[in-house]
Amino acid sequence: MVGISLFLPSWSCVKDALLDKHLAENTFGDQQLQVMGRPMKSLLVAISWSCILVFGAVKFIIWSSLLSSWKGIAFSVAGLALVTILMYIFILFSQSERSTPARVAPLQPRNGNAPSEASQKKQH
Repeated sequence: MVGISLFLPSWSCVKDALLDKHLAENTFGDQQLQVMGRPMKSLLVAISWSCILVFGAVKFIIWSSLLSSWKGIAFSVAGLALVTILMYIFILFSQSERSTPARVAPLQPRNGNAPSEASQKKQH
């Protein structure tokens, strides 16, 4: 714990210095662009889940003979339309332009309306 407590203040100072430099120069300095790439593991997980879901959907459609009648086709189209509309609504309301900003309460002086000690010293 002692090592961490000594490391954090120095890290905070370095971070603040870099932020001040960025604000002053509007750049991140002489550092080269570092390409981080995308992790391969998450791509493999997404592809695996997609394959499993598609395989399950195809097996279900074949098992249930859902697309063999007009009633089944209409049910499938209605379900797909419902999912599409719900996704559109979720995407629309999750956009930051449409979000209402959080309200921040105005700062209240700690000692009510009385002037602080620092302002009293400046007046004298």
